[in-house]
Amino acid sequence: MTTFLQATIAGLSLASIYALLALGFVIIYKAMQVVSFAHPAVMLFGAYMVSWFAVDLGMGFILSVVLGAVAAASLGWLSERVTIRPMIGKPLFAIAILTIGLDIVIRTPINNLIGLDIRTVGSPWGFNAWNINGVTVPYRSVAMIATALVITVLLFLFFRYTRVGLAMRATAIDQEVALAQGINVGRIFSLAWMMAGAMAAVAGMFAASDLAGLSQSTYIVGIKALPAIVVGGLDSINGAVIGALVIGLIEAYTATYQSSYAPWLGGNFSQVVPYVVLLAVLLIRPYGLFGSPEIERV
Repeated sequence: MTTFLQATIAGLSLASIYALLALGFVIIYKAMQVVSFAHPAVMLFGAYMVSWFAVDLGMGFILSVVLGAVAAASLGWLSERVTIRPMIGKPLFAIAILTIGLDIVIRTPINNLIGLDIRTVGSPWGFNAWNINGVTVPYRSVAMIATALVITVLLFLFFRYTRVGLAMRATAIDQEVALAQGINVGRIFSLAWMMAGAMAAVAGMFAASDLAGLSQSTYIVGIKALPAIVVGGLDSINGAVIGALVIGLIEAYTATYQSSYAPWLGGNFSQVVPYVVLLAVLLIRPYGLFGSPEIERV
């Protein structure tokens, strides 16, 4: 039981990171019907900026996280305004391919800045943990889970009760009707990219606060959020959270038990299992657990 609980805590920690990233993917998709493949690069940029503010400039950690989120939000706004906005009206496939190019443009200089060394983000909790009946509960995990819960609740309240949130929901449903109602769709697009960028920075900071630190390979964490949105559904906020929980827990349980029960799968199979789940969901339910099925009349 202790091993199971330990794996569950690890899975919830991973799910917190994936949820913050998946929510960003979904917000952009709901606004523009496009999956932004540049999102992992924005995450890496945000994490680097947190590290730069906290370690290189010696600012307080909380202030560094806020400034890193603002920097990533600004990058999101700039990316949408300069590269995505001129593509409105073009085929969605072309815009998706453009985001792959945007990913390379963002990630290449950030990788050069990170270099081959492992950077830290100056997190105050370090590797401290509580020990509860033999179960180790790291401070970091508690901070990650609490942050993800708070952001998820705030997003729910934002979309349900604020004028801007309602405008974003209306734009997601039908852009032409939203324009007819006086909604500035361009601003909604920019806001979606800014919100996604800010959440990606927080996710990147948490991903870089463990033993691995911040390195060029931290980018892989952003890629592993893609299975979460496929499982939950590309256009579902609730689905993004559920999908992140599914992927995070399955990955953690696989890392814990696979060597004992299926060693023939080889080492680090837990890094592959999110994509196995992604493939299975695409084959069985292509629009995800909570996504809206698309019906086309021929």
